[in-house]
Amino acid sequence: MPRATLPDPTDDPLRRILQLLERVISEIPETEEAPSRTPDERAREIARNAAIKAGMVSGGLALPPGPLGLLTILPDLYAIWKIQGQMVADIAGAYGKKGYLNREQMLYCLFRHAAAQALRDIAVRLGERILIRRPALRGGQRILQRIGVRITQRIAGTAIVRWLPIVGALGVGAYAYYDTGQVADTAIDLFRREIELDALDAPRDNDE
Repeated sequence: MPRATLPDPTDDPLRRILQLLERVISEIPETEEAPSRTPDERAREIARNAAIKAGMVSGGLALPPGPLGLLTILPDLYAIWKIQGQMVADIAGAYGKKGYLNREQMLYCLFRHAAAQALRDIAVRLGERILIRRPALRGGQRILQRIGVRITQRIAGTAIVRWLPIVGALGVGAYAYYDTGQVADTAIDLFRREIELDALDAPRDNDE
């Protein structure tokens, strides 16, 4: 299988972000995390470790100032989403729900805090349960488009930070730490509940 590469930097920014989004939610990470006797505590530990790692990676990539710093934006996004995706998979494992993890749940966990309105139809609360729905192909494309637009707008609004040496890197790293914590909160809230699947495949294994 050919090695995945980042999109061509000459492409339209929104198109590149949509390509990264599609790749991240399609590549569901494997996890060796076993169901924990204290899943809430274990999930918080996983979240802390992932947030620290995300902050260090993002801050490091933002160190080059000026135009070089701007060139790191897409690699930064992809690296942080991969860290967060692995965190989501590990949290699912800690709650004994790794067999239920699919692209809809990954999309919901990674981006609910940033684009809740776009994802309102994917996860529906039914008391203490959560129903996960798989949107139709066109509906899924619209959801990714809305998320991509929000991310593009955020990047445009914060790009100036990358022109500031050291201070900019600290700010970018701090945001990655905070953002990863938000993803963790969503994942914990999801996987600690009973999950129902609507028109989806059965879980991959019986580890709930």
